[in-house]
Amino acid sequence: MNVVERFLGYVRMYTTSDEDSPKTPSTERQFALADKLVRELKEIGVEDAERDELCYVYGHIPATKGCENAPAIGFIAHMDTAPDFSGEGVNPQIIGNYDGSDVKLGTSGRVLAHKDFPHLKNLKGKSLIVTDGRTLLGGDDKAGCAEIVAAAAELIESGMPHGKICIGFTPDEEIGRSADCFSVERFGAKFAYTVDGGPVNEVEFETFNAAKAIFEISGFNVHPGSAKDIMINAQLVAMEIDANLPKGETPRDTSGYEGFYHLCHMEGDVEKATLYYIIRDHDNEKFALRKAMMQSIARKMNAKYGEGTVKVTVTDQYRNMSEIIRENFHLVANATAAIKDLGLDPRTEPVRGGTDGARLSFMGLPCPNLGTGTYAMHGPYEHTCIEEMEASVKVILGIIGKYAKG
Repeated sequence: MNVVERFLGYVRMYTTSDEDSPKTPSTERQFALADKLVRELKEIGVEDAERDELCYVYGHIPATKGCENAPAIGFIAHMDTAPDFSGEGVNPQIIGNYDGSDVKLGTSGRVLAHKDFPHLKNLKGKSLIVTDGRTLLGGDDKAGCAEIVAAAAELIESGMPHGKICIGFTPDEEIGRSADCFSVERFGAKFAYTVDGGPVNEVEFETFNAAKAIFEISGFNVHPGSAKDIMINAQLVAMEIDANLPKGETPRDTSGYEGFYHLCHMEGDVEKATLYYIIRDHDNEKFALRKAMMQSIARKMNAKYGEGTVKVTVTDQYRNMSEIIRENFHLVANATAAIKDLGLDPRTEPVRGGTDGARLSFMGLPCPNLGTGTYAMHGPYEHTCIEEMEASVKVILGIIGKYAKG
């Protein structure tokens, strides 16, 4: 089975996680893919492949003779798909020799268009896997799962020299919980890579610093006819809170290393209202100022409307893994060298989000991120390039070869 065949089998499996579920995994349906991956690993010769009771998959390929002293290297991908859009009933469509034009996605009325996705011009002449417009595709991160298994199969079959190779597949990455129950000790690697990125020539080692902020607003509701100087409309206070944030610092207005405040969800009425934000910045000092800004706004509202009107809770989520990776920069150097070996131009881009590696790096497993050839993730326009998936397999093998040489 090649990487595309594996991928097509994986994306048809419904594995969406659920952020409202307190369980691990958050959805029972993730077990089906975990068990399939264990079966496939065993079929290719990963004899100790297993799935634990929490849906984490671990497997190991012993070092070949003469490479026992090479560092143990790991590769990790996640099995769940994002709850942002439906992941049930995925019907992948293959477009061979893509002609560069806009692509109608089934009968959904949606169009994969150049005006929205300028990178499509770079994929002309290649083969794409797209959705039918009703669901996301699941390239994030089933492409990574397929690429790791395909690389492991080729590694074992070829007999190429290598140190110990560690394989891990995790649940619930899309809801920020994948590292919660991951056992670095059981995984067994000294260094690792997540295979969960975009273009195959990218290596990512800088993530956001991340936090969430929840504003809980207590209003005072009286009859509107006699409300002067008495009523406090929680919804209007919520609007005022958002208006106090710096202009032009939202996801729509920022790129690269620019941080942002993102209002993810809001709910309420006159009596009660709640705002749910995420806060992101690559720079530690700017990140601290952003969190302080939320506290300052809460104090300002309480000074205006009365103590207790606004309560804000700011919770850290993950840190920028670059401070760990820069101490282990051979991970980036070997990955970019493996990409160059394929005749590609390697790029190191800041991640405008997080990966498993953001937390794993601080758990003692330095872990930059590799590209999978997947674009426009988390929605119906998600698409994967077959040639880039195949190249990702070669990048993984190239990295393994470089560490085998010491």
